Amino acid sequence: MDCTTRTSRIGIAMLAVIGCGGLQGAAGAKPVEITVDTSRGRHAISPLIYGVCFGSKDQVSDLNAPLNRQGGNNFTRYNWRVNTLNIDNDWYFESIPGFFLNEPTSFVPAQRIDSFVDRSKAAGAQPMVSIPMIGWVAKSTSHTGKLYSFSVAKYGPQQKADGDAGNGLKPDGKTPITGNDPMDASQASTPSDERGLVKHLVGRWGTAAKGGVRYYIMDNEPGLWHATHRDVHPKGFTYDEYLSDFLSYAGMVKSVDPTVQVVGPEEWGWPGFKYSGFDQQYRGEHSYVGQPDADAHGGLEFMPWFLAKLHDHDKKTGKRLLDVFTFHIYPQGADYDHDNSTKVCEMRNRSTRSLWDPNYKDESWINDTMMMIPRLRKLVDTYYPGTKIGITEYNWGAEKIMNGATAQADILGIFGRERLDLATRWTAPKVGTPAYNAMKIYRNYDGHKSTFGDVSVSDVVPDADTVSSFAACRSTDGALTVMLINKQITDPADIVMNIDGFHGAGAAQVWRLSGEGTSIVHEGQVNVVKNAIRATLPSCSVTLLVLPKK
Repeated sequence: MDCTTRTSRIGIAMLAVIGCGGLQGAAGAKPVEITVDTSRGRHAISPLIYGVCFGSKDQVSDLNAPLNRQGGNNFTRYNWRVNTLNIDNDWYFESIPGFFLNEPTSFVPAQRIDSFVDRSKAAGAQPMVSIPMIGWVAKSTSHTGKLYSFSVAKYGPQQKADGDAGNGLKPDGKTPITGNDPMDASQASTPSDERGLVKHLVGRWGTAAKGGVRYYIMDNEPGLWHATHRDVHPKGFTYDEYLSDFLSYAGMVKSVDPTVQVVGPEEWGWPGFKYSGFDQQYRGEHSYVGQPDADAHGGLEFMPWFLAKLHDHDKKTGKRLLDVFTFHIYPQGADYDHDNSTKVCEMRNRSTRSLWDPNYKDESWINDTMMMIPRLRKLVDTYYPGTKIGITEYNWGAEKIMNGATAQADILGIFGRERLDLATRWTAPKVGTPAYNAMKIYRNYDGHKSTFGDVSVSDVVPDADTVSSFAACRSTDGALTVMLINKQITDPADIVMNIDGFHGAGAAQVWRLSGEGTSIVHEGQVNVVKNAIRATLPSCSVTLLVLPKK
């Protein structure tokens, strides 16, 4: 069975009883028992976990997203002076003057960033801007000509090509072309060059303290530079190289505007916790055995070493250079591709546990216990106390079906419960898709910017792979909000939710995303009887309950 198909008869049956004394569970089924206790597990939920990457003004405004991130591979070599970037291994290592995706061609300095900041602020979000650290930016010798890192005319036939732009692999598709001239399509860049960009942004928008750009991202996924940007950085970065570069570039940003938040290292995933880029490349070339760079540094894993060194530097100088410690995470199993079979959808349901669960072993080549958010927290608590943590790229796929929506809703609930400080989804989902509405139900479920609560409280479920639930109190009006996610692909779920420590006023509002997932529906209300709610959740659905305070 393909999990894109859904039955809706039970949803219609429930609509018939809402507002007529309560929402009753299906007869004969053993209910899922959920316990919410507003007196336990209380902590603030950061509003910054609901961010997106590259959101349009309308998307950001409608999602009520607090952050809008501009980053990724292409901005690693953004040349702000001529508004040009190199699109790296994503597309034949081409430097295309004045071009970026579907935006109009422009050679105005920093125009891509200025327009991004402008539309982000107009939508009520804080922009996050990327600072290149790799030491190279796109070369532009004219306003019309493309430049190629692996010209077929210069370096010979290649596996694939876009005209004269080759992909840098010999015709066998395995052997990389080496010894190319990085100056073919790029030019050297230093912290002094990037200082001009930061000064430009401060000059136009003011300092962060006065409403300017608050978040500066220190490049993107350095552990993959030897692959994504191998035309200019063919060798993976070493421990010492990365520390030196980070101190230089982050120090430069803070020297121009001490009030900004520096975000990094924006590492790509699981290997980045343990290995430098050099060791990641070495292991890939030696059957994943050995770690010469780590061995040269006492055998210490890279991230503990980096954070400890950075903390020591900050103690000596009295100035903090890293404010938010960030990583990226994408499912490494089949749950991120375009296979939406029942097997893959069920894996997608489980794999969100890699964000938090000490009892879950990732079902991919990782084959280990990730606990991404607790791991990030433990690292900073141990090696760099006071540093915030964030996930600035994530995406669980299946954007157009409800299985992707339940995963997205589950992820946002996990972010809040696990005390993540900041998150931005790659990228903003397409308007009207189930994944888009799964974000919207947290931040703008009624079209009037009403939100899920901002104080997380205890919410216990028996099996988070089947039905997950997240509860939070809302400071503005004292309401209790509960997000109920039935992950089951074909089966509805009867639930009994017991509520402790909260005195509600009458019935709870019901807002639901189900069926095709194209809209959030206000399905009336459900009665609270003896501090309990009984309800039936449709298969593959996200339900928000809003209980007013008495």
